[in-house]
Amino acid sequence: MLSTLANDLLATLAFGVVGVLLMGVGYALVDMATPGRLHELIWADRNRNAALLLTSNLAGVGIIVTTAIVASDDDFVAGLVGSAAYGLIGLVIMAGAFLLLDMATPGRLGEILVDPEPHPAVWVSAVVHLATGAVIAAAIS
Repeated sequence: MLSTLANDLLATLAFGVVGVLLMGVGYALVDMATPGRLHELIWADRNRNAALLLTSNLAGVGIIVTTAIVASDDDFVAGLVGSAAYGLIGLVIMAGAFLLLDMATPGRLGEILVDPEPHPAVWVSAVVHLATGAVIAAAIS
């Protein structure tokens, strides 16, 4: 009983670390895609557009990682590797979707999304992040 609990706790810790690392990569990608420093835009400038963009990215990653864990069928190593791999693929696809949206819209999307005034384009970009996460999650078998 205690060994099962210990194994479950260690697995939870490992999956948590993978999830947090992937969210860190997501944070870095959003930071690179937007002008200025993301931590200043959100925490110092209280920019709601930047905050929505980041939260949708983090939620998309969370959707992917959660689904990969559930689909691992109690195979710890496969689940851990799958979570990392699917998470990275999801981040690459999210970045690609952001670039496509940027090309399809007028102006520089990164600049629009960090404008201090609320902008409807941030909602479109946020849904792209969430929808991409959902599509990747659905593809996990």
